[in-house]
Amino acid sequence: MSGALRRFRALPLRSRLALLTATAVAIAVAAVAAACWFVTRVQLEDQLDRSLRGVKVDADVVRNLSLGCAGGTAAVQPIGTYVVQLVPLAGEPCTLPGASRIPVQDSDIAVAAGQQGDALHTTENADGKDMRVYTYPFRESRQDLTPGPPFAVSIARPMSEVDDPLSSLAWVLLALSGIGVLGAGATGLLVARAGLRPVDKLTDTVEHVARTEDLTVRIPVEGEDEIARLSRSFNAMTSALASSRDRQAQLIADAGHELRTPLTSLRTNVELLARSDETGRAIPSADRAALMASVKAQMTELASLIGDLQELARPDTADQGSPLRVVALHEIATAALERARLRGPELTINTDLSPWYVRAEPAALERALVNVLDNAVKFSPPGGTVDVTLKNGTLTVRDHGPGIPDAELPHVFERFWRSPSARALPGSGLGLSIVARTIHQTGGTVTLHRPSDGAEGTEALITLPGAPTPPPETT
Repeated sequence: MSGALRRFRALPLRSRLALLTATAVAIAVAAVAAACWFVTRVQLEDQLDRSLRGVKVDADVVRNLSLGCAGGTAAVQPIGTYVVQLVPLAGEPCTLPGASRIPVQDSDIAVAAGQQGDALHTTENADGKDMRVYTYPFRESRQDLTPGPPFAVSIARPMSEVDDPLSSLAWVLLALSGIGVLGAGATGLLVARAGLRPVDKLTDTVEHVARTEDLTVRIPVEGEDEIARLSRSFNAMTSALASSRDRQAQLIADAGHELRTPLTSLRTNVELLARSDETGRAIPSADRAALMASVKAQMTELASLIGDLQELARPDTADQGSPLRVVALHEIATAALERARLRGPELTINTDLSPWYVRAEPAALERALVNVLDNAVKFSPPGGTVDVTLKNGTLTVRDHGPGIPDAELPHVFERFWRSPSARALPGSGLGLSIVARTIHQTGGTVTLHRPSDGAEGTEALITLPGAPTPPPETT
């Protein structure tokens, strides 16, 4: 059974559909043919029984049979298509010349003795033919008959009158069933081909994409059935893959562009230092210190850019090594503020942090807050002020710098995008894109806009779902 199932599963889908269709039709046709055959048999037997019950033998026929076979024996005589037999109450049956004897049953004797009204049964005659026999008591006057014990009259007809039409009907039904099964198999194959034509198109498209990596191919969608849903899902998948590949290509191009500038500057500075050593011409100490500071700054910028690229290369879901857990947002904000103060010691940072607990990845969330605070420190004027508040799950970072023009606000979270006023400042243009991704993964929102009071500066709002108290399992 398991071997046959494996062979069936190894067949092509359209062959399996055609085979299943043919099997279903074969079962249905077989059930209908069997029902038709049995109904016909019942009707033919019922018709034969009614014909036997409707025949009454004349007294002259009974007299002839009685005279032909006296002494309490059974007499059998064919009359047309019927065989008439006298059944005595006792004695051995006898047969007239040319007639085959029909064995007398107990029910026939019971009818002759008046113990039973009539009898109907099937038996074989002396020639081995099946006969349908109807026996009823003979009630006519016996004055002209040979004296003897009581008897009954049996009327019989061959069962071939039922069996022969049933045999012909069985062959006809068998032939029709075979034709029906073959037709159903052919129809099932045609239906499978027609129904699977969209799947064939989908398969060809998938093979084309796998062969050429062309993600611009789309499958025409018609209707609202399962095939149409599959086609729409495939189109959506290829569109998403194409978009992902374009973003990857853009990321590589932007990363190469951003890396080229510090690398070029770094190589220039290193070549100057190397040429000084090779030629023996010493670089003034002030210039050498400036070159070394530039090299150090460029190395720091490269390290920061590489770190940002690694952060963006992570999957959109949280790292399996650092799952989301309940953390204190106000504590993470405090740690980020300490790092921000080191980068802008001349600035005044005012804080007002209310307790707020969120479910997030601590390291990623702290990095996002550090990026936001770094921007505020970077664009704040010397001796300026940065206001940081946390109330009801909303962290507000307000600086008093030049601000961001309204036309540039929609682009601030794009990768490698930097406003013209910020191109001279250090940075990779990836910080805010990392902030946006981290906050969205945590289920929050982040926006940048001008302050509501109309003053200069930029206000960053980070809203995270959470609660002012930790859940019971964390306390």
